[in-house]
Amino acid sequence: MNGTGEYQAPKDLERYKSIALGIGGIAALVWFVGFYMSPEQALRSWLLGYVFWAGITIGSIGIIMLQYLTGGAWGVVIRRIVEAASRTLPLVIVLFIPLAFIQYYHYWTTWPATDYAIAHRGWFMTQESWILRSAIYFALLYVIVHLLNKWGAAQDASKDHDEAAKWLGTATAFSGPTMVFYVLIVTFAVVDWVMMLDAHWFSTIWGLLFVAGWALSCFSFCVVVLMYMSDKAPMNAILGKRHFHDLGKLMLALTMVWAYFNFSQFLIIWSGNIPEETGWYLTRMKGGWMAVGTLLVLFHFAFPFLILLQQDFKRQYKRLAYLAVFILLMRIVDMFYLIAPNPRIDKTIEKGAFIVSWMDFVAPIAIGGLWLWYFIGQYMKRPVVPVMDPFLENAVKHGKGH
Repeated sequence: MNGTGEYQAPKDLERYKSIALGIGGIAALVWFVGFYMSPEQALRSWLLGYVFWAGITIGSIGIIMLQYLTGGAWGVVIRRIVEAASRTLPLVIVLFIPLAFIQYYHYWTTWPATDYAIAHRGWFMTQESWILRSAIYFALLYVIVHLLNKWGAAQDASKDHDEAAKWLGTATAFSGPTMVFYVLIVTFAVVDWVMMLDAHWFSTIWGLLFVAGWALSCFSFCVVVLMYMSDKAPMNAILGKRHFHDLGKLMLALTMVWAYFNFSQFLIIWSGNIPEETGWYLTRMKGGWMAVGTLLVLFHFAFPFLILLQQDFKRQYKRLAYLAVFILLMRIVDMFYLIAPNPRIDKTIEKGAFIVSWMDFVAPIAIGGLWLWYFIGQYMKRPVVPVMDPFLENAVKHGKGH
């Protein structure tokens, strides 16, 4: 296949782009009102929405490299989606700015210098160091995104499949070692952004929890986009049941990996029975937090796991897309479970109190609207499939198989 004009995204996406911007803009204004009323709660809610939506952006970077390394038809049909999602990184960086004011919502910023965590970690536990590290994470991710998208565009501009194969080989060779650094970047980032909300607690599997969770979010998002595109040219001639079946299998695998990592973390901390570690779970095993944890076990793991075991279900793209939306909602609940129970600066609020603020709904909507507006714009800039990829025709045939 060659040419790019016939493989552009449908123009009616412009309408959804405007709707997303409108909803996101209004919600952002409402959030600013909330920030004036309660800066700490507003920023914690912003972090909730940010970690979810930035997770799709950052998760997409890993998925791009994964599909280059493993091959497969599933990677060809979603490549332009994950590339567009990765190119939302500039917006993600801008949306991070409110979170730089950690003195309003990171409890450890109020601790005295004599606290053992502050004294032991030194300059690491300062606002300046925290911001500098975040800037380094974004700089490294930006370089990765720039190179992967540059080579993807060069492949589309290739004169023949031999030249396209060269760019494919370059991206594949780059993805191998970079994937290792990617996991390290994600690990350090989520330690700073989320785990340090309770700076006396730590987990060595924390980064992998987010790598798996963000990958699951990304695949679920891709399924939703493909479902929308499945009855519209040109994707209606490209997509097949086996493409959705493949993505459903990946969602099943990541659902199990997410559960395995969470259970491993719980089992190790429970068996160790060290007060400094068990406190994190003890807080989440009381009152409303226990209900949220049970909800995650049942509906983030058990329900999707049992549904995705069914082969026929994974081939029915509309049903799979509905499940993908449900999983995305549970991903937000998971982020809420990780963020909201952590210690607060506000002394009037009891430690571990079960609080659900209206801003916990507004902030994700605000960030989500702006993110989707930017994503749709990026998605419409390039062909919806890598038109010069040497494996595109085989990928199309694979999807039409039984």
